Amino acid sequence: MPPMVPQRGGPSGLKRPGMVSGKTIFGAGKTGSKRHRRLARRGGVKRISASIYNDVRAALKDRLTLILRDCVTYCEYRQAKTITVYDVIHSLKRIGRPVYGFDPETYHHHQGAQKTRVAAGQDHD
Repeated sequence: MPPMVPQRGGPSGLKRPGMVSGKTIFGAGKTGSKRHRRLARRGGVKRISASIYNDVRAALKDRLTLILRDCVTYCEYRQAKTITVYDVIHSLKRIGRPVYGFDPETYHHHQGAQKTRVAAGQDHD
């Protein structure tokens, strides 16, 4: 008897093709507009013209291309296959837009409420 090939998925499941188009990242359409609007709101923008979305997409694509090109360069230099947080930090620092709070030089972990309780003498377990 020949081996059975699953028709509906079964235990092995159906294999779905992965994403081929890179355009989905930049969100053409309504969901893309929502993402762009959310970013603009975080930046302090109150109202957004409908004609600005294509310009925002182009600027976002250029910016990400610049950052990711540096990240890939760092990753290839390390002979790794995974881009790390440090690759992104160093590439942002290189283009003059450092981000604080992720690298050991600028990250200061504090214990917050636990330290305050102990200092106040409230920790009576």
